[in-house]
Amino acid sequence: MTIIRDDADIRRGMEFLAGICPHMRMIGETIGPPPLRWREPGFSGLVSTITAQQLSVSSANAIRDKLHARFDPLEPAALLAADEADLRACGLSGPKIRTLRAVSEAIVSGSLPFDHLHTLPVEEAKASLVAVHGIGPWTAEVYMMFCLGVQDIFAPADLALQEGARLAMALPARPGTREMAEIATRWQPWRAVAARMLWAYYGHVKRRQGVVSN
Repeated sequence: MTIIRDDADIRRGMEFLAGICPHMRMIGETIGPPPLRWREPGFSGLVSTITAQQLSVSSANAIRDKLHARFDPLEPAALLAADEADLRACGLSGPKIRTLRAVSEAIVSGSLPFDHLHTLPVEEAKASLVAVHGIGPWTAEVYMMFCLGVQDIFAPADLALQEGARLAMALPARPGTREMAEIATRWQPWRAVAARMLWAYYGHVKRRQGVVSN
């Protein structure tokens, strides 16, 4: 598993992608290097990734802050011991509580080799995460991309990535998950940098259109 560690790695990936893909070259020339977007590693990072699904950044941050205030440190055993009222008071929904408990149980029992994911091949690490009830491919991919720093992983079901690809490649329609995954194969072994570039380009275009703010 090759890891992205800093902005120099991002620039290396951009140079590679610009050499093999005109669309990536255009994005790089338009917006420059995308942000590294590191998130906190470990269990806290996985919890943040799970809680952020289908929420605004501000709402996800509010839940994260409440969890850290309630559980210090935020660890699997602490979440397992908490009652549902405590977790709901932090802003968690029922499905997310069940997912967090399933993850915590898998880590505590050892069925999820959480502390050793970074030593596994990418697909094996992803499969280990997805095997936990409530963790889907998007959650596993985003956690591995931003908390583990995996260099060659993509999140083809992400709507912003799909729309970014449509805009950058002038596609007639937004690609679906399967088509997006196939498109992304051309960006190996730097798919995580390609994803960062597409997210950044999507945001750039939408800000230019006045759809989103800075």
